[in-house]
Parts: sequence; C-alpha cells; structure tokens
Amino acid sequence: MIIVISPAKTLDFKTKPGIEEYTLPQFTDKSGIIAGELKKYSPAKLEKLMKISSKLANLNYERYRDWRLPFTPDNSKLALFAFKGEVYTGLDSATMTAEEIYFAQTHLRILSGLYGILRPLDLIQPYRLEMGTPLKIGQYKDLYDFWGDSLTKNLEKELKKGEDKTLVNLASNEYFKAIDSLKQKVRIITPVFKDYKNGTYKFLSVYGKKARGLMTRFIISNEITDPENLKLFDWEGYFYNEKMSVGDEWVFTRG
Repeated sequence: MIIVISPAKTLDFKTKPGIEEYTLPQFTDKSGIIAGELKKYSPAKLEKLMKISSKLANLNYERYRDWRLPFTPDNSKLALFAFKGEVYTGLDSATMTAEEIYFAQTHLRILSGLYGILRPLDLIQPYRLEMGTPLKIGQYKDLYDFWGDSLTKNLEKELKKGEDKTLVNLASNEYFKAIDSLKQKVRIITPVFKDYKNGTYKFLSVYGKKARGLMTRFIISNEITDPENLKLFDWEGYFYNEKMSVGDEWVFTRG
C-alpha cells in the first residue's frame, strides 16, 4: 500500500531534521531539464507564469539560479521535513520516531511539479512549481505532458512490490491528475474529509488539508498495510461515514 500526498508552497530550509540518512530523488535528470528551463525566466516572467507576487518571483528566480546537482546534505534538505503547510501540520514529521520515518520511506510518496515523485528521505533544493503551472518545455505543452506516464509507471512498479496493491490518494486534484491513469491498473482509495457547517457536510479547505496529513500520520504511526483499517481513523473528531461513502471514495465526517 502506498500513500500519495501533495507538496506545499511553504518551505523550511532552516530547521535541521536531526536525521543523517538520506536518499536522492529518482528523476533528477528530468528535474534538471525543468530547472534549466526556469533558469531562463526573468523575475517578471516568473511572476506572470506562476501568478505570484514580485517578492516571491524574485525569491524563486534566485532559487532556480542556485539550483544545481549533485544534491548533498549541505545544499539540500530531506523532503519530509522541508515542506510546511496544512497537510504537513497534520503529518507533524518533527515528532516522528525513526521507525515511523522508515515506514514512511517505504509507503509514502510526495508528488511534485519539479521532482515528479519524492520519497520522505529524498534530498531536495528549495523551489516553487505547482503541477498545474502552464510551463512549456521543448515539445511539451505543460508539466502533465512533460511527466507523461513516468510517474504512473514508477508507482505501479512500487505497488507490485507489496502484498496489497492499493494506492491511498490523499493528494489534491491538481497533483492526482498527473497519475490519473493509474486508476486503470490498481485500486485507488480516496479519503474525503467533511466538516459540518450551516446544516450540511462540506469539504473545508483548511480543515480538509490538515485531515489529509492526519490520515497520513495515522497510517504511518499504526503501520497500516490493510486498507480496511483506514476506516478506524478517528483523530480530531473525524469518523468514517459509511452512508456518505461511495465505492472507494471513503468519506470521513466531523461535527
């Protein structure tokens, strides 16, 4: 069983993770091509491409100018500890034990516009590049086109190693779109989190994103490999709602 989550726009490259072991991303050649393309962009062009402020555009202009191989612990950081944001608040990697980190290394994957797929201990350098960014790279019209089926094939190969060939989709629609064709080949369970508000249950972005991180941590902390055990998730007031669940879209409600 493999869990996929999205990256975060907010990064932390100042705090040291306190773990020396690391791995290297599996698609650095492709990442280098993307970074090389973005090195050509001025801050003004980055601002327009990414729809970001001039301050963020200047920051990412510097990031891509400094981006280079090889990655080392001196110029990079472990992916699991580099991302911040609501999902990663729920995941709370800073409190993970060594056993939890190693379980995550086998079962957790982070989808990325620049890096494709990241394992928790993969080293990364700071960047900003959402999967939906309309970046043209040579003959490729955008990042979905550029990555093609390489991410799907990578995950399919990983899933074949395990006893249960199920993917738990805790990524956003923007990122899952990059591996959408995988649903023709393996079972995909998509947990959906809804909070009660104004007389009905809704997906509320801030709470829902954090809940994705909580579910990820729940799986890791309990070393869950049987998908049925996901239904036992009961953190921070969420419970599996059988009546609202349809097929492999499992709804968890709160309130």
